[in-house]
Amino acid sequence: MRRLSRRTFAAGAAGAIGTVLAAGETARAAEMMARPAGGMPAGAEASSGAAGGPGAPAQFRGMWLATVANRDWPSARGMSARQQRDELLGYLDLAVERRLNAVVMQVRPTADALWPSPYEPWSEYLTGVQGRDPGWDPLGTAVAEAHARGLELHAWFNPFRVATHDDPARLSPDHPARVSPDWTVAYGGKLYYNPGLPHVRRFVQDAMLDAVRRYPVDGVHWDDYFYPYPVAGRHFADDDAFARYGEGFDDLASWRRDNIDLLVSETAARIRALRPGTRFGVSPFAVWRNRGTDPRGSATRAGVQTYDDLYADTRGWVHKGWIDYIVPQVYWNIGFAVADYATLVPWWADVVDGTGVQLYIGEALYRAGAAGEAQAWQDPAELSRHLELDRHHPQVLGNVFFSAKEVAADPIGAMSRVVADHYPTRVRTPGRGAGA
Repeated sequence: MRRLSRRTFAAGAAGAIGTVLAAGETARAAEMMARPAGGMPAGAEASSGAAGGPGAPAQFRGMWLATVANRDWPSARGMSARQQRDELLGYLDLAVERRLNAVVMQVRPTADALWPSPYEPWSEYLTGVQGRDPGWDPLGTAVAEAHARGLELHAWFNPFRVATHDDPARLSPDHPARVSPDWTVAYGGKLYYNPGLPHVRRFVQDAMLDAVRRYPVDGVHWDDYFYPYPVAGRHFADDDAFARYGEGFDDLASWRRDNIDLLVSETAARIRALRPGTRFGVSPFAVWRNRGTDPRGSATRAGVQTYDDLYADTRGWVHKGWIDYIVPQVYWNIGFAVADYATLVPWWADVVDGTGVQLYIGEALYRAGAAGEAQAWQDPAELSRHLELDRHHPQVLGNVFFSAKEVAADPIGAMSRVVADHYPTRVRTPGRGAGA
C-alpha cells in the first residue's frame, strides 16, 4: 500500500509515490496501489532453498492484482463475463509463466465486492454500475483456477475506504454507507467508514470474513490504508465518536491506534476460528517510525510514519503475533537518502526475528523505467539487486511485486531480470497449510 508508498497498494491511478517521503510532505502521492497462503499449492515444485541458500525456506513470490479504478483487472468496466474471466485467467497464467507462486487479488476495493456478498454491493469496476450482477463469481473463479495452477490466492481487502469520491448519492441505493450515513466520514475528497465506531468495525469484519467463509482463500490481505493518509489542512471528523467511545484515552491519537489494534486483533481471532489454515497478512507503508521520532524506528526521514499518521502500529502487531506475515512496501531504491531500501530491509528483518511472523518485501515494479523516476529506476537490474540484498537476511522469505500490469508489461525488462537471476524454477511457498 499507499504506495507508493501501497500500498498501496492500491489505489487507483498510477503515480509516483516516493514523493510522499520528502520532508514535510504528508499527503500520499497519487493513491495508487491499492496496496498476505496457506498451504502447499498443488503441483508446486519443492524448494531448493532459494530464499537464503541451501536449506532455507522456500520463497513467497507474489504479485498484487489491483482492481480499484480498473488499474490491473478488469482492464475496463462493462466487459462481458467471458471477457473478464479470460483476462483474469490470463493473469493467473502470467504468474505461472513468471515462476511466481501467489496472487494477491483485490476483492473489496471500496466497500464493495467481487463475489456475491450479502453485505455490500457488487463492485462498479466490473460492470460500470455499483450493485449490478456481473453474471459470474470472480473471487470463486480466481480461487479455483489459482489452485488448479499451483498458485496461492490471497484475498486483498481495504477495510475502511468506501469510495474514491465523497458523494454518498453516487453509491448504490442499498449501500450500507448510504443507508447509514452516520457510519462515514468525508475526508480529502474521499469517503471512509469511521474506524472509531464499534458497530462499524464489526460490520467491516463481517463483510470481509464472508469471503473467507465461502472460499478456501490462502490469505486475508490488507494493504496500507487504515486511517487515511493525512491531507494538509484537513481534519478527519471523528470528534463525536471520540467523545462517545474515547473514555480512558488521554488523546485522540492513542484512541485511534486502539481502534485499529482492535480491528487487527479481532479479525485475526475470527479468521483462525473460521478457517484455521488461512493466513492473515498486512502490507503497510514501510516506515513504522523514523529514528528521529523513536529510537526503535528506522534510520529514515519519511514525511509519513504509519504509527503517527495512519494510527497503525505495524511493529506492535508483529510482536503481539496478531498477523501471520507482513509485506512492508519498501518502494524505494538502494541508496535513496530519505528511505533507503538497504536500510529498511534489515530493520524489518530485525522486527520479525524470533516472532514467527513471516517477512516478505513489497517491490515497486511500477517504478522501473517510469518517466520522472530517479536514475536508479532506469536500470533493469535495480530490482534484481533488491532480491540479492534480501538473500543476506534469512528473515526475508519472499517478495511481492506491484503490480500485475507491470509484471505483464515488463518495463525495461526489470521483471525478466528478476526471474532470470532469482527464479530459476518454480517453488512452493512457506505456508503452513491449505486454506481449505
